[in-house]
Amino acid sequence: MISRSAHRRAAATGVLAAALVFTGCTGGTAEVGGGDGRPSGELTIFAAASLSGAFDELAAQFEAQHPDVDVLPISYDGSSVLATQLIEGATADVFASADERNMTKVTDAGLAAGAEAFATNTMQLAVAPGNRDRIDGLPALADDDLIVVMCAAEVPCGATARALLDAAGVEVTPASEEQNVTAVLAKVKSGEADAGLVYRTDIAAAGDAVEAVDIEGAATATNVYPLSTLTDAANPGAAEAFVDFVLSDDGQAVLRDFGFGAP
Repeated sequence: MISRSAHRRAAATGVLAAALVFTGCTGGTAEVGGGDGRPSGELTIFAAASLSGAFDELAAQFEAQHPDVDVLPISYDGSSVLATQLIEGATADVFASADERNMTKVTDAGLAAGAEAFATNTMQLAVAPGNRDRIDGLPALADDDLIVVMCAAEVPCGATARALLDAAGVEVTPASEEQNVTAVLAKVKSGEADAGLVYRTDIAAAGDAVEAVDIEGAATATNVYPLSTLTDAANPGAAEAFVDFVLSDDGQAVLRDFGFGAP
């Protein structure tokens, strides 16, 4: 599913050329790049909820390097939600998923020519500060007195959580199943839940609001994050430049700072 850089660049270049021909024939004024070849215009990004902090920073640095590009407020949600929106007709220039399965749905629908892995992530348990319930791992979640929340099964964080629970032989009936990891973490932070299965990057970003409990064997269910320029991108030039920036040394440094692993 993950294609090589050359394939992605060739596909994006073809889309850009087609867009320029169309603009020239119709007299349109959409900006997809400056006259000197620099990217310009507006850039629309769909990204997994767990990427919110990192992608906000990446967008800010990208705009600083490309002052003619305006990155619109990024649409963050569960990867399955975003993939469904794209398949049903929503438009964006770049899609970043928290797993390969939902990216595959988009590429299979002909909406992306390929994708590249740019980060990895693993899961931890988020519990209240001080860990009042003495939760020390997945087996503790089998306690019926605990209120446990997790992502829905179709969302990457939900699929990974269930894989870890199955591997540990632990059965849990969640009090709620959320559509993104941000909602799971919010319930633990507010005290509505005693524990939630989330990514370690989300717990790191939450600071003192929650406490982390390691999950034994978490590395066996590592999430691989792919991103791609979309084939119907309104601004393929800026989209390609953003993807290249995320994959660059500077972009990877930002992701490391937010706790993501290398692809």
